[in-house]
Amino acid sequence: MPSVTVKLYSVFFKLLLKHRLQSRLQIDSSVSDSFGITSRPEEASVAANPTFSDGVATKDVHIDPLTSLSIRIFLPDVGKSFDPLEGVYGGYLPNVAMAKKSDKKAGRRLPVILQFHGGGFVSGSSDSFANDFFCRRIAKLCDVIVIAVGYRLAPENRFPAAFEDGVKVLNWLGKQANLAECGKSMGNIRGGGLGGSDTRRSEMHHHVVDAFGASMVEPWLAAHCDPSRCVLLGVSCGANIADFVARKAVEAGRLLDPVKVVAQVLMYPFFIGSVPTPSEIKLANSYFYDKSMCVLAWKLFLPEEEFNLDHPIANPLVPNRGPPLKCMPPTLTVVAEHDWMRDRAIAYSEQLRKVNVDAPVLEYKDAVHEFATLDILLKTPQAHACAEEIAIWVKKYISTRGHEFSY
Repeated sequence: MPSVTVKLYSVFFKLLLKHRLQSRLQIDSSVSDSFGITSRPEEASVAANPTFSDGVATKDVHIDPLTSLSIRIFLPDVGKSFDPLEGVYGGYLPNVAMAKKSDKKAGRRLPVILQFHGGGFVSGSSDSFANDFFCRRIAKLCDVIVIAVGYRLAPENRFPAAFEDGVKVLNWLGKQANLAECGKSMGNIRGGGLGGSDTRRSEMHHHVVDAFGASMVEPWLAAHCDPSRCVLLGVSCGANIADFVARKAVEAGRLLDPVKVVAQVLMYPFFIGSVPTPSEIKLANSYFYDKSMCVLAWKLFLPEEEFNLDHPIANPLVPNRGPPLKCMPPTLTVVAEHDWMRDRAIAYSEQLRKVNVDAPVLEYKDAVHEFATLDILLKTPQAHACAEEIAIWVKKYISTRGHEFSY
């Protein structure tokens, strides 16, 4: 059973959560707020730190001028010759010649994980203390660039805003990769690959920069991101977003090139349905997030005319969600013993395995919903073990040499 501390904290957590959810019911969401918000004032956040003080540098990027959509990039230490404060090897665009001179570690390409935080669609943020801590842990254990998505929250922005934001970040990643390739071409031109005077080469460089918007290149990604090894990782309601983005990636196919979603990780997904499962009956009043409050969160997220617990984004077991399950990427699902949502997540994994998708389930005994990502539980042995096991599985699909461990 969970510890006494966890039980007591859960009681206060649920009282506070209930108050916040009920207060958000008072928000008039009939007037659309397209810009939206991505964090709540009552939630503590952590400032970005662009130095490798603990082995991971971070920066925040606002990627959509029309909305509040933003990301936090977590870059693990890639070598002393790379200074995150100076962009890419001392310059804004990737400089191929300088990169070749730097050590191999600094020039290596890292896989990328798109991470979607939890919070029942109505709270949480990419820069919260808990999310920052978790993403740093994943970046170091998996040796990847983590992009935490600060999607818009409900009820100010109801469905499909958060899901559209997830797809938009995936498309943005592809655009970044293409702009980086353009930047490399400019590096070759500057290095003498184009005949003619220095003045002519300079004019050509500025013309292409202006034409392709290379000034929009994100230098950390241009220097180190390998978008062909992209993993989606969602926490609680973020898992619902990750699964939706994975389905859209399958439908897009080659249109996403060079981005390729090679796997996804669903951590205690926020699934529900109109016909209750055994765990939804037995554990309806479980720790931290009981069923009644989660139903309220769904009412805050789904437009009133669309509210349905069997909505395709809520219930993964409804038919004709599309695309065919056999086309889905390998999917690791993490569930907790004392989480009322566990049965439906396990059933979804079983459906994937029936069509030969690698879809293991990691079930943790004596664990509660968000046991590996909630602020007070982040430093427990179980939370660290969960992150390590996620890393072992993910490395099967992001390592260029493969991985000897499997589930």
